[in-house]
Amino acid sequence: MTEASTYTITGETGDWEVVVGLEVHAQVTSNAKLFSGAATAFGAEPNTQVSLVDAAMPGMLPVPNRECIRQAVRTGMAIDAQINRWSRFDRKNYFYADLPQGYQISQLYHPIVGEGAIDISLDDKNPDASGKTIGVERIHVEQDAGKLMHDQHPTRSYVDLNRSGVALMEIVSKPDMRSPQEAGAYLAKLRSILRYVGSCDGNMDQGSMRADVNVSVRKPGEPFGTRTETKNVNSVRFVMAVVEQEAKRQVEVLESGGRIVQETRLYDPDRNETRSMRSKEDAHDYRYFPDPDLLPVELDDAFLAECRASLPELPDAKRKRYEAGGITPYQAAVLTAEVEAARWFDALLEAGAKPVAAANWTTSELFGALNRTGKSIETSPVSPSQAAELLGLVADGTLSGTLAKQVFEIMLETGQGANAIVEERGLKQTSDTGAIEAVIADVLAKNADKVAQFKGGKEALFGFFVGQTMKAMGGKANPQVVNELLKTALA
Repeated sequence: MTEASTYTITGETGDWEVVVGLEVHAQVTSNAKLFSGAATAFGAEPNTQVSLVDAAMPGMLPVPNRECIRQAVRTGMAIDAQINRWSRFDRKNYFYADLPQGYQISQLYHPIVGEGAIDISLDDKNPDASGKTIGVERIHVEQDAGKLMHDQHPTRSYVDLNRSGVALMEIVSKPDMRSPQEAGAYLAKLRSILRYVGSCDGNMDQGSMRADVNVSVRKPGEPFGTRTETKNVNSVRFVMAVVEQEAKRQVEVLESGGRIVQETRLYDPDRNETRSMRSKEDAHDYRYFPDPDLLPVELDDAFLAECRASLPELPDAKRKRYEAGGITPYQAAVLTAEVEAARWFDALLEAGAKPVAAANWTTSELFGALNRTGKSIETSPVSPSQAAELLGLVADGTLSGTLAKQVFEIMLETGQGANAIVEERGLKQTSDTGAIEAVIADVLAKNADKVAQFKGGKEALFGFFVGQTMKAMGGKANPQVVNELLKTALA
């Protein structure tokens, strides 16, 4: 893919280049935790989804969840990454109130997934020409910590261990991004892939996907500068804001004679600024060592074959398939951005709708109506089969475009099918030339002055006559027949 344009910050000493890498923590889709059988449902009462393993009771041994391993492998395959047949769990040692064991079980030295890549685009109207490939360093599996609750008591903090032991994939990019836009596009594309694969629901507002944003600045061509890490950023928009604000802050520090400290920072969306939280640790500070309670993970051919066979058609492949059917690159990008929309559209095509007409209608009429009514594609009052029925009536001439809009609005309100609405309300399009000619004659007689202007060279008035004829016939006249008869009448 082509190299995307470089984003620079201009300071007193010239231009600065931004270097960005993301560490994305994605909660694995699984009914149970990584090393225990405790539930993972969101929104449960505090400390109601905690096993003895999660609470680090003495003598409790972890047992790996096969489904969590499977989902990580499938994710790696979806980004064409190296799948490591042999991987190992390590203990990352640190002490915090929401970490009962005093260590996190993670993978540092031998992750389950190695290098891969994700293609991004900065322009939906021309995805391939505005694309860039972002490298992925690794994906490793680890357990989440619990959650500290500071707002339950004026002088005490409480610990909720429901998330303790939940399986996470940490997806570590290479420092290949050079702008807020590239960081946002990468995170959005990664989220889309995870949701297609089904390995993470991508609900960033619920904490099931969050990003640590690594930012540094340098003069173009120079070595990488010192980076900071802004933790737990939970939206694409906020990730872009962090890159922009942190890069500007670093440039100001450097140009004022200061130096950048390797540290962990937090983002305050209300003030749109990052704040220092603590000095940034290195790997040796955590004293990693192999977890003695867990055997290495070894993957056989049958398991890998099953993982690969279970992969769905992914966003880029689906987009190219749509484009091959005549759908514009922009519409294909819109239709494939969210897996639910793509599934709905595929069902529409399977119901017999023609690709181009279906794409035009879905991206304009359907998406417009859903936005207007505050509904999602999953809660659409009109099903794919009903939409195919409506489009079929347009294709065979039963409905004009105007009538189709009327029928669609009724479908939204009532949930009825298009055929039933057309029959009940008499909304069929008419091509009766005699009836249309009579209406045209009446329209022209009532607008003799405009007829004279038209014949005098004001040809733009033709649209006026079409509109008046259609209005007089309640939108039921065949527009093509109206046009042909009007041309004859005005000759």
